[in-house]
Amino acid sequence: QVQLVESGGGLVQPGGSLRLSCAASGSIFSIENMGWYRQAPGKERELVATITRGGGTNYADSVKGRFTIARDNAKNMVYLSMDSLKPEDTAAYYCRVDAREVYYRPPTTFWGQGTQVTVSS
Repeated sequence: QVQLVESGGGLVQPGGSLRLSCAASGSIFSIENMGWYRQAPGKERELVATITRGGGTNYADSVKGRFTIARDNAKNMVYLSMDSLKPEDTAAYYCRVDAREVYYRPPTTFWGQGTQVTVSS
């Protein structure tokens, strides 16, 4: 099994910044894609940003130019730097990784428990 622990959420004023971190641990042979998703009350979970093992990135249109995803393959960590935060960014943010526990099996998707981000004055 792979465990994910997120940190860095909190309350921030509009225009402010936060940095989320997600640490993966456990039975890991390799990690393929990593990403951040979010879910606001009453809404479906949506993609925020993803990053491949090689560093290729993909962002939701709503966060392009404001959020930056990065990863540290040696530490099995993924980060989300969020700038110019808006009230509509308020949501629970979830880390997702696609990890191989052994080399001969395809990747399995694992989710973190979520960290709350609230943007309000």
